[in-house]
Amino acid sequence: MEEQQVYSAIGQAGFERLADAFYRQVPGDDVLGPMYPANDLEGSKQRLRDFLIFRFGGPQTYIEERGHPRLRIRHAPFAIGQAARDRWLQLMTRALDEAALPDEPRQILRSFFESTTTFLMNRPVA
Repeated sequence: MEEQQVYSAIGQAGFERLADAFYRQVPGDDVLGPMYPANDLEGSKQRLRDFLIFRFGGPQTYIEERGHPRLRIRHAPFAIGQAARDRWLQLMTRALDEAALPDEPRQILRSFFESTTTFLMNRPVA
């Protein structure tokens, strides 16, 4: 399966389950919770869902509304070190399990999340 086929395999509903499962964990998390504005969790969830849908072969809603993803620039204000990267990946891995996605799309998403979370690190490793 190619990355661009993930959307056709899990559809919008799969990405919605994934984003919902991830964001249910964020507010109570001691590492990530403080990084997310409490008054915009729904917006954050929508942006993540729309970005993933776009990135993995679905409608271009994210691009139409927000333009190029510019992930490094958009995440620059947040202190993303090893602990934040690892925790984000831990919560997303739980979300992947909870969303009950088919194995092949799940593996593609997991690989993407592993590399992208490392790419977004912007603080020295202690």
